[in-house]
Amino acid sequence: MLPLSALPRLLPGIALSVLVSGLAILLERVEVALSGGHWIESLVLAILLGTGLRSSLRIPSAFDAGIAFSAKILLEVAVVLLGASVSIAEIGAAGTLLVAGIAAVVVLSLAVSYGIGRALGLTPKLATLVACGNSICGNSAIAAAAPVIAAEADDVAAAIAFTAVLGVGAVLLMPALHAATQLSDLQFGIFAGLTVYAVPQVLAATASAGLVSTHAGTVVKLVRVLMLGPVLLALGALGNGASGRVSLRHVAPWFIVGFAAMMALRSAGAIPAVLLGPITTASGLLTTVAMAGLGLTVDVRSVTRSGGRVILAAIASLLVLCALSLALLTLLAIN
Repeated sequence: MLPLSALPRLLPGIALSVLVSGLAILLERVEVALSGGHWIESLVLAILLGTGLRSSLRIPSAFDAGIAFSAKILLEVAVVLLGASVSIAEIGAAGTLLVAGIAAVVVLSLAVSYGIGRALGLTPKLATLVACGNSICGNSAIAAAAPVIAAEADDVAAAIAFTAVLGVGAVLLMPALHAATQLSDLQFGIFAGLTVYAVPQVLAATASAGLVSTHAGTVVKLVRVLMLGPVLLALGALGNGASGRVSLRHVAPWFIVGFAAMMALRSAGAIPAVLLGPITTASGLLTTVAMAGLGLTVDVRSVTRSGGRVILAAIASLLVLCALSLALLTLLAIN
């Protein structure tokens, strides 16, 4: 539980994130009034506004703690609440073949991404971080893998910088990709779940495609996130770091456990139907605030300071992941 003494330190950044998200929601309503459609969702607008502020202004350090809280804790709470809108039957409908396919895509992506990084001259540890971030869940995977392989701080910073920028870029490009590829809502949701880095980013990327896409993307993404545990255990067993220690909170993050619990309650009929709407609304609002917080952590100027080879490795790895994901959709004949 968050101690009350921490609130004064967090409030400035939380307030800024709420302000940015409120402006994003207002801009979305203006957009709807002018054009009659949601061309750019408030989630995406929140990321853009936050990134623009961070990249153009010097935000005082007093805001950092609250921004980080919004981007991490609030989004994790949103994911937990999202569990109330997903039933176990939906995962069962995905089938064991899809789950096996997700695992195969993660393993192949890890291997190919690591190979690309090494071929471009990255150190083994930096290549491992880029591969983990690209293949599993972005910054969370990088942060979790770093202590296991005893990565240097500079390597962690470089990997996170590009993963953050690419993650935001992927969210912004996904709606256009949906239209260009003419994927069905189900196909697009699965594709987004396989390629977008973070769970909330999947929500933002699939928002314009509807609930079927969002639910499919969330379920696929959560299966992908659960691969983090086995991967960390494998890295520890390989002895790539001095400690090789794996934290339980990385193997089973609390928000994944919470999502599963809410999903189980929904499936058992333990959540009153009258509460499902408000819970979904709360999840959406928290996700928008979290997206604002995420944007406020991304400074596009950091890209120019981290080296061209990392840029190439990250982009090439993401393209490989996209190709593997499309191949899986074709192999499983998902329509």
